[in-house]
Amino acid sequence: MTESVTDYATRVLAPNPGLMTLEGTNTWILRAPGATQSVVVDPGPLLEDHLRAVLEAAGDVAVVLVTHKHADHTEGAAWFANQAGCGVRAVDPAFRIPTDHAHGLAEGDIITAEDLRIEVLPTPGHTLDSVCFWLPQDGSLLTGDTVLGRGTSVVAHPDGALGPYLESLEKLRAFANSPAGVARLLPGHGPVIDDPATVLTHYLTHRQDRLAQVRAAVAAGHTTPEAVVAHVYADIDPALHPAAQLSVQAQLDYLNA
Repeated sequence: MTESVTDYATRVLAPNPGLMTLEGTNTWILRAPGATQSVVVDPGPLLEDHLRAVLEAAGDVAVVLVTHKHADHTEGAAWFANQAGCGVRAVDPAFRIPTDHAHGLAEGDIITAEDLRIEVLPTPGHTLDSVCFWLPQDGSLLTGDTVLGRGTSVVAHPDGALGPYLESLEKLRAFANSPAGVARLLPGHGPVIDDPATVLTHYLTHRQDRLAQVRAAVAAGHTTPEAVVAHVYADIDPALHPAAQLSVQAQLDYLNA
């Protein structure tokens, strides 16, 4: 499904719905109004029908950008870049095409395509290579899996780390409350968020509440991830327990640091 979301951003929804991916992965096509050249963010899984739909909607692709390493965002990146005749920029060299330093992503980097301007904001935590992309002309911030359109993101050991994640959420909330004027968040999964500061505050409150619950569980003698999940996460779908155990391990690492 292809949908124009703002004057600068079009979403192509990948058909990979699931407990962790919600309706599927949002592939974002960014293009300035009236321009022919685009930037594609997170081509998504290696599903040829989806990738061809992105190619058709994207036209002349200047570069592919990757928000983080997870396969539901990156698996199709190399195939797509080969078809589009462009490079891939990512924090992790394993996903860069070519793999040189120039195709990395770092704080302060600016990517342009005709009149489009994209600024890179590193936001480690969900994974240590996670980044967000800011479109100052549009007021949109692409968040990958750092902030989802519905529910909260998983910070799973060993890929994820809670300390950096909390710092990233604080950074994004301060940015959302700044004169920059963040109008919306364009997430890697789920619907667009039109109240960024409120959602980011909820994320931070949720994390602090979970940490308090984990502290209490540990004090009560539940010291393994499995025991903590059974005690604290009894209300969630059992199919999510393995992910919850990895999240609890990240919380235990944070509390023991």
